[in-house]
Amino acid sequence: MKKIATVLLSIALTATVCVAAEKHGDAEKKQDIARHRAMAAAHEAAAKCLEAGKPEETCQKELQAACKGLAIGKSCGMKHEH
Repeated sequence: MKKIATVLLSIALTATVCVAAEKHGDAEKKQDIARHRAMAAAHEAAAKCLEAGKPEETCQKELQAACKGLAIGKSCGMKHEH
């Protein structure tokens, strides 16, 4: 009986944490929107950099600089095949 109670309690706590983590207030939503727009602008600048004929390494460094602190990883939240 103790095992069942422990399992049920674990499930309930996990569900509570998951629901609490998903809720964002207006301020957090606005921050998320601003970050997404900033990441999109950084990627658009990287595309324009490549279109201008600059070396991929240069454009990648510019992208990394523009995205510092915005996203996880060196690809500013996006990664694609090469």
